[in-house]
Amino acid sequence: MSNKFNVSCVLFDLDGTLLNTAPDLTTALNKALLNFNYPEIPANTITPYISYGAAVMIDTALEQQVSDSIKADILEWLLNYYENHIAVNTHLYKGMSELLATLEANGIPWGVITNKRERMTHPLMHALNLSSRSACIICGDTTAHSKPHPEPMLTACRQIQVPPEECLYIGDAQHDITAGKAANMKTLAATWGYLKPEDKPQNWGADALIHHPNEILDWITNQTHALN
Repeated sequence: MSNKFNVSCVLFDLDGTLLNTAPDLTTALNKALLNFNYPEIPANTITPYISYGAAVMIDTALEQQVSDSIKADILEWLLNYYENHIAVNTHLYKGMSELLATLEANGIPWGVITNKRERMTHPLMHALNLSSRSACIICGDTTAHSKPHPEPMLTACRQIQVPPEECLYIGDAQHDITAGKAANMKTLAATWGYLKPEDKPQNWGADALIHHPNEILDWITNQTHALN
């Protein structure tokens, strides 16, 4: 890769990349299942599907045939519960706090591009005191299209006023890398995130695989010498 890459901002997927939201999301799912008299499901069984949204989590949990109307009721109950318990056990992944502080110290803005809806994303970012620090928060319903479409990525660049080719996007799902590449960003695939058993991130076309948030700083420094 050329060393001419000039990093002007770093953008993150939210669930499974910047934040470990699995404890609160899996709790909300199991509370919803129990409320409708369905059995709980082990958290590690459902965690790989978090990046694909609550509806997919419900579909995965309910192996038996369940009507769409019942699924819709479970989804509404889940979202209401989650909205009121959104940051009980959610936290930044280890190393992320230091990464964000380093970016800020070097004058490099960072932001979030997620398929999570605004209804959940903004309260969560606020609860973790990240809203005022983030240069942009683009959600699944902020733009007409969500990832893997590049529109959220390009919208973030316009908000921060940086060209896409000077942005680095980090995510834990194939649609993250697809969207970033379509917008002409550099991309890193985060393997600590919510990968499905059949996922092969080495085939997603990311510029690199990273296995811990600490490696993000190393990658940026090796590519750009932009960080002190």
